[in-house]
Amino acid sequence: QVQLVESGGGLVQAGGSLRLSCAASGRTFSSYTMGWFRQVPGKEREFVAVISRSGGITNYADYVKGRFTISRDNAKNTIYLQMNSLKPEDTAVYYCAAGLYPGATTTQRYDYWGQGTQVTVSS
Repeated sequence: QVQLVESGGGLVQAGGSLRLSCAASGRTFSSYTMGWFRQVPGKEREFVAVISRSGGITNYADYVKGRFTISRDNAKNTIYLQMNSLKPEDTAVYYCAAGLYPGATTTQRYDYWGQGTQVTVSS
């Protein structure tokens, strides 16, 4: 069982930056592929970024590539999402997730989810 808690969301102007954190419980954190997803009302949850168990491999959705960076600290049971050059279309609830499929980009491949943190980017 893994429990995930996101933090770091908020209101920021376009062009600004935010850093999201996701703290995980449990001693097996390093066994999980970790991902970030986001969702706006009325739309499906969409993939943002994924990081391998060791942190050595990452992958991003095209719409955030070059602007967002995913990282993890297995000693702290935490992953991060550094978001730079934010755009109004990045406004969403951001979720972190844990799963066992390497490189997974679909929600079905993840077993545990956090409660989400709101990110609002004003124009």
